[in-house]
Amino acid sequence: MAKEPVQSLIYSGVILLIGGGIAWAGSQGGATAGGWPVFALCAGISFALNGLVFIHALRARTERFFDLTGSLTYLTLLTAALLLSGNMGTRDFLLAGMVGFWAIRLGSFLFARVRRDGSDGRFDRVKSRPAQFFMWWMLQGLWVLLTAACALAAISSKTSPPLGLAAAVGFGIWLFGQLIEIVSDQQKKTFRELPENQNRFISSGLWAWSRHPNYLGEIILWLGVAIVALPALSGWQWATLISPVFVFVLLTRVSGIPLLEARAARRWGDQREFQEYLERTPILFPRPSH
Repeated sequence: MAKEPVQSLIYSGVILLIGGGIAWAGSQGGATAGGWPVFALCAGISFALNGLVFIHALRARTERFFDLTGSLTYLTLLTAALLLSGNMGTRDFLLAGMVGFWAIRLGSFLFARVRRDGSDGRFDRVKSRPAQFFMWWMLQGLWVLLTAACALAAISSKTSPPLGLAAAVGFGIWLFGQLIEIVSDQQKKTFRELPENQNRFISSGLWAWSRHPNYLGEIILWLGVAIVALPALSGWQWATLISPVFVFVLLTRVSGIPLLEARAARRWGDQREFQEYLERTPILFPRPSH
C-alpha cells in the first residue's frame, strides 16, 4: 500500500481516538438515553453522518455538500442533545440558538459560494484520493464535535444553574464575534462580485485591520459559547472547554490561515502592493496603528 493512503488512514484513526476521548469526558455527569450517555451518542452521530455523506461524495467526486453537511451535523447534534437529555432550560435553548444560528448562517453562505464558484480549492487534489478524502470528512466530524463540545455538555448536563453574569458576558462576546464574521464575509463577497476586482485581493473594510477577520470572528464567537456553557459544567466535562482552543489551533496552524496564506503568496506574492499589504496588516489580531 502506498505511503500517502496509509498516513491518511492513520490520521483518520487518530481523529476518531480524539473524538472518543472527548466523548468520554463530555459524558461524565451527563444525561443518558437508553443506557447510553447523550454526549457520546452525539459524538457517534457526528462521525456517522459525515461518513455517510462521504460515501456519496466519493462516488460523485464532489465536495459540493461538505460545508452543508457540517451545518446539518451541528443542527442534528443540538436537536439530539435537547430531546434525548430532556433538558429544556433557558441556558440550553440559548446555547442551542447561538450555535444553531452560526451553523445555519455560515453553512448557507459557504454552500452558496461553492455553487457560485463551482468548487472548493481545498479539495482539488484530495477528492480523487479516497483515504485523504475520508480523512477530511472525519476531520469535519471532529471539528463539529469539538467546537460544539462545551455547548453539548452543558445541554446534556444533569445540572442546570440559572443564567447570570457569565451568560450575559458570553453572549455579548459571541455576538461581537458573529458580527465580525458576518460583516467580513459580506465585504469579501461584495468585493469579488465587482468585475474590476477580478484576480485582486481585498484590503479594505475589516480586511484592512486583519488579513483574516472572518477567522478572528470565528475564534471570538466560540469563546463566547464556552463562557455561556461554563457554569453548567463540572468534573471531566471541563475538558470540553477545549472548544475555542481547538478552533484557534485549527484555523491558525492547520487548515485555515496556513492554506490561505500559501495560496495568496502564489497568486500575488510578486506584487509590490501585496507585499505592502502584508507589512501593514497583521495576520489575525488587529494592532494599534503607529
